[in-house]
Amino acid sequence: MSLVVDILLWVLIAAVTLVAALLIGLYIRGAFRWRPLFHIKQAIAPKHPHFPLILKSLTESLATHGQVIGFWDTAAEIQQARIEAINRARHSIQFETFMMTPGKRADNFADAIARKATEGVSIQLLVDTFGTRSLPRKYWQRLRSVGVQIVFFNPFDWRAPANFAGRTHRKLLIIDNEQALIGGSGISDLWDGIEKSDDTQPWLDLELMLVGEAVSVLSATFQLHWQGHRFKKSGRAESQVTIVDMDRISPVDDADPLPSTKKLSRDRQEPSLVLITPGTKPNYRDSSIEVLKQTLIACARKRVWLSSPYFLPNKSTRQILIAAQKAGVDVRILTTSDRSDKKPVYYASYEVYGSLLKAGIKIFEYQPSMLHAKMLLLDNEWVNTGSTNIDYRSFLHNDELDIVTDSSVLRGKIEQVFEKGFAQSKQISLRQWRNRSLLKHRLLGNVVRLVQWQL
Repeated sequence: MSLVVDILLWVLIAAVTLVAALLIGLYIRGAFRWRPLFHIKQAIAPKHPHFPLILKSLTESLATHGQVIGFWDTAAEIQQARIEAINRARHSIQFETFMMTPGKRADNFADAIARKATEGVSIQLLVDTFGTRSLPRKYWQRLRSVGVQIVFFNPFDWRAPANFAGRTHRKLLIIDNEQALIGGSGISDLWDGIEKSDDTQPWLDLELMLVGEAVSVLSATFQLHWQGHRFKKSGRAESQVTIVDMDRISPVDDADPLPSTKKLSRDRQEPSLVLITPGTKPNYRDSSIEVLKQTLIACARKRVWLSSPYFLPNKSTRQILIAAQKAGVDVRILTTSDRSDKKPVYYASYEVYGSLLKAGIKIFEYQPSMLHAKMLLLDNEWVNTGSTNIDYRSFLHNDELDIVTDSSVLRGKIEQVFEKGFAQSKQISLRQWRNRSLLKHRLLGNVVRLVQWQL
């Protein structure tokens, strides 16, 4: 009997120790600290001529101009567009991404990059340490052996272990300082829908190509990020910043044309206003990406169509969405279904549907496969896309990259993606939500929400 008591006692001690360690970890990460809630009571109309100026000021965005000359919304087309862009490079390639995994896509990317490096093209790869962890060392050794410069974003540092939570979630490819590709896709076969038994169709994602002065702004943004994470063996950051030699870059009008069938004509396009929001080192008090999303929603007069694969809006974002719906705005959410690559996150997301559905907001779950596109349509005036999800990780931990533009070309393309997404989705009703699973949704979902700031 005493043996049983001893075992139970040790189990209790172990459980208490584990809970205490978890609570201490949450405390150190700041999970219990007060966090300001943003309340936007008087928002300027999207048609107002001062709207972009105010949005720029609130979100610390960079104002520039550019033209959208390419748009792709399937996994195969996106990867093909990237490889074609790399193959056209004559002088420089800058690439930043979060996820890369072993497989066909990563091999094709390495082949194209290595080939250009042997031709003398200057290549900089800024890749996330955590997101590329599954690639073997020999993958990077091959690229370095032909002169490719590689920097790993935010490697683990025992002197500041909590900082490892910060990741680069940006997806950016710049060719010769002439063309910039922005989107949400990683370099992974996952996007082809072949690695999961319940997700055999290609993921829904998007990529666009910009030309014009916006490309130089994006290149400078990349260089700042690159420099901040380029370290010598001594552990000290180098002071040199590489700026693209503008004298050898041909004018935008002379840039190589796109061979892809998704090329968009710019003959009748005037350069559009582009606001670039580099959400760098966000924290619980200061997140330009969070302010960007919330301001766009709050300013809506007609519609807010929003797409996010991981949909875990915080309290203030939910309040702003509900306020927009009550004001007569057509609020629709397009998100992933239980085909999500992160099932626990999906169940946590489902738990937050309740207050939104009660307010009349329409929520659509994409059925064919994983939805990974990040999009926002504001009335008939503005469109927002990039790397940002509507969740705590994008708002508080990740370095993201979003753009907002009044480009009618991009707005029309993204509206088509939304329409296609809605047509292939299941709209969730309040009744369905109330009848949700006890174990998966109510129990697991709420447990996951306790640590949603880290997901």
